[in-house]
Amino acid sequence: MPDKYTVRYLPVADADLGEIFAFIARDSPNRALSYLGRLDKRIGLLEQHPELGRLPRHPKLREQGYRVPIIESYLVFYIIRGQTIEIHRVVHSSRNLDHLI
Repeated sequence: MPDKYTVRYLPVADADLGEIFAFIARDSPNRALSYLGRLDKRIGLLEQHPELGRLPRHPKLREQGYRVPIIESYLVFYIIRGQTIEIHRVVHSSRNLDHLI
């Protein structure tokens, strides 16, 4: 296994992070920045531990190679492609995920 992977956010995942920031920033921009920093730091752990996320229960997601860590209240959907961790979505765990599948 390679020593270090590269984490790459797909545009939709970047948009997810923007929405998370905007939602939290309504109450406190500083808290929003802090929260996204913590989220990014935890996602960054995938560079050293690419299989940190669990395999999803849904067969379609599992077949497509997704892994999903739970970071605080958010699910991070990613796929390992070679030495790249592709972050596909970052969604709140309370959301209905059927449309994502």
